Amino acid sequence: MTYLEKLNPWCIIRLLPNMQNQVVARFRRRSDAEAHLQVLRRLIPNVSFTLIFNVVLEQQDLTALNSRRQEAGGRGQEAEVL
Repeated sequence: MTYLEKLNPWCIIRLLPNMQNQVVARFRRRSDAEAHLQVLRRLIPNVSFTLIFNVVLEQQDLTALNSRRQEAGGRGQEAEVL
C-alpha cells in the first residue's frame, strides 16, 4: 500500500461479478466519500457501489501481532498443564 493510499482510507468500491471488486475512489474524510457515493449512485443507478474503511496492516505489524498471539497462546497452554 502506498503512502497516498494510507492517507486516504475511505474507499468507494464497485462490486463486480464473481466476488470481485474495483476501487473507484479514495478519500480522507468519510463525509467526502459519502457525498461522492451519492453522486455516483445518481449518475449510474444500475451499478452497485459500497463505501468501506480500508485499513491495511504493514508486514512488520502483522509479524509483531502473530508473535504476540503465539506468546499468549504458549503461556495459556503452560498454565493449563501445570
